[in-house]
Amino acid sequence: MTATILSFPIDINAYKPLKLDPTNSSLTNEERKTLKTNIQLCRDTIVFFTAVAAARGVGGHTGGAYDTVPEVMILDAFFRGAPDKFVPIFFDEAGHRVATQYLMAALHGELDVENLLHYREPDSKLFGHPERGRTPGIKFSAGRLGHLWPYVNGVAIANPNQVLFCLGSDGSQQEGNDAEAARLAVAKNLNVKLIIDDNNSTCSGYPTDYLPGFNVSQTLTGHGLTVLTGEGEDLDDLYTRLCQAVTTDGPIAVINKRPMTPGIMGVEGTPLGHDALERDLAIAYLENRGHTAAVKYLQDIIPLKHTYSFTGSKSKTRHIFDATVVSLLSSMTPTERREKVMCIDSDLGESCGINKISQAYPEIFYHGGIMERGNFAAAAGFGMETGKQGIFSTYSAFLEMCISEITMARLNKSNVLCQFSHSGIDELGDNTCHFGLNNMFADNGLENAYQTRLYYPADGNQMKACVETIFHQPGLRFLFSSRSPVPDIVDTNGKPLFADGYTFVSGKDDIVREGTDGYIVSFGEVLYRALAAVENLKEQGINVGLINKPTLNLVDEEIMAKIGSTPFVLVVESLNRRTGLGIRFGSWLLERGFSPKYAYMGTNQEGCSGIWEQLPHQGIDTINIINKVKELVK
Repeated sequence: MTATILSFPIDINAYKPLKLDPTNSSLTNEERKTLKTNIQLCRDTIVFFTAVAAARGVGGHTGGAYDTVPEVMILDAFFRGAPDKFVPIFFDEAGHRVATQYLMAALHGELDVENLLHYREPDSKLFGHPERGRTPGIKFSAGRLGHLWPYVNGVAIANPNQVLFCLGSDGSQQEGNDAEAARLAVAKNLNVKLIIDDNNSTCSGYPTDYLPGFNVSQTLTGHGLTVLTGEGEDLDDLYTRLCQAVTTDGPIAVINKRPMTPGIMGVEGTPLGHDALERDLAIAYLENRGHTAAVKYLQDIIPLKHTYSFTGSKSKTRHIFDATVVSLLSSMTPTERREKVMCIDSDLGESCGINKISQAYPEIFYHGGIMERGNFAAAAGFGMETGKQGIFSTYSAFLEMCISEITMARLNKSNVLCQFSHSGIDELGDNTCHFGLNNMFADNGLENAYQTRLYYPADGNQMKACVETIFHQPGLRFLFSSRSPVPDIVDTNGKPLFADGYTFVSGKDDIVREGTDGYIVSFGEVLYRALAAVENLKEQGINVGLINKPTLNLVDEEIMAKIGSTPFVLVVESLNRRTGLGIRFGSWLLERGFSPKYAYMGTNQEGCSGIWEQLPHQGIDTINIINKVKELVK
């Protein structure tokens, strides 16, 4: 049988390598023509292969990469025309513009162009954000906004005789890290050139609406940078400003105004361009550009399918959170709501699951922008008085950014209810830098410190019950939820375990299944996989029990005594194996005089991209849980 030979349906060999001298600030007619041709070719290619990923169901981002093609084409020509003058890396603070990095690697011959057809697929090594050392042609790692300019400052110090570029955005510039980076760059006159795509579009809307008063040009001017602002789609003006930046010593910001995804009908100027284009929109764009083969390729794509299944109803617990909060808020008077509650997001309201609060009660909701540290601290400040509380939400990966603010909130006896979504690794196609692994870091107080509780409900029913119980409680309460939907956990009769008649009790573990040969302890989106393992093992004659531990940082003494006297205990989680529940649960057993065989499974290596494939990749899916139990019972 002959294997199908893939053929990339856009001819990237039409790219014409160009050499430009930045000391000459004017383009010739031929140079301008070549640049325009290269820009259009690269934009068409980015639309195509990011839409391929979206059509396959693995997501991907089109807009940021599409936007910045003109400046990247000019930088590429600079690197070719004056190679000794530059550190030839397209450093970029926005990991969601990784399509740029993969395309440039292909154009430079470092990555086979056919690989672009597998963008973000599992084990393709074309991850959702760039990861250095894992993909041919990728020279840096990025993904968390506002984290790269400070890093590039260090690269500039290490290369004092060369110019460095750092592509940024009006989104990344909202992060406090960039303010610190600006001050150092100015103080040390570092030869870093910021190229900022100022398109007034982020995930949750338009910065001019939710952050009136914030102006990238004025902010950077205030830090002491020379700022060159112009229209990003005016090629001659863009080129002249980039030449000026390169030939002027010290840190300079080249700010490019443009609508998001210019020229793409139905998307231009809207936050829709942030994610990958839907197939129909991409097809319309490519048809208009005459890319018949690319259109046919997109039309023929069949979405990737999960190879596992689960029964029963399922829900996204992050969306159960905001629905429950809205229900609780509805029992308050308008005056009580305004006086007692404030809610703030960090540009991820819809994704995290707090948009329903914004829609129902906009008077208590604050679109905080991409400023996790400051937004958490604001929520804590509101909740400083007894009877008041702040509600804060963002991705679990960004909890690490808020550790110091969490400590200060605790010292100030603040009351904050935090919803950290996208915990663990399930369905996190953005890959390693967006894994929510170090959630236990939130419990960083002392033994007698102000109350901190970490909760990771197993399904939508338990999330609802948990929120209803803890909403009015004092202290710091951290609620975790996965990106992926989870099925209802059911009892031995197939009925939802945490529905009618269930009351959530903080610190109380749940017996999901009884067992005599040992117990598995789990929580969150791993629990239903562990339940499948337990049921399978019982069919094989191994009577294993299952405990759900929704309160991560409290010991249930009754449950500990119950499972500690059995032959083994196995903790299975999607948190970091080095910092999660597993590393402390064994100590809790030993402190109480229990000594069963003990093991723990968790996330232990960098991701593989893809969606559901992340858990099998880490060895914490149902099959691997079964195999681990069999090892323990031998």
